[in-house]
Amino acid sequence: MSLSITIPNDIVESAKIPRAEIKQTLCREMAFVLYARGLTSLGSARKLARLDKYAFIEGLAERGIERHYFETELKEDIAYAAGCK
Repeated sequence: MSLSITIPNDIVESAKIPRAEIKQTLCREMAFVLYARGLTSLGSARKLARLDKYAFIEGLAERGIERHYFETELKEDIAYAAGCK
């Protein structure tokens, strides 16, 4: 399923975003907000933002958004670190 959102021209024109970058910027910012509110996963949010995992995590840090970090991810990170020795 795909969804289109209509944003009135006056709002688009008043945004302090270059016209050529508005769609990408709004999608990216919406992705960060959805993730921050727990409404989507990191994978889905970064797909919407069109960013790789590390760029998305960096964007979270820049915005002061805490990463949702679960025990399964901690175990994966510990196993990965153990294999790097």
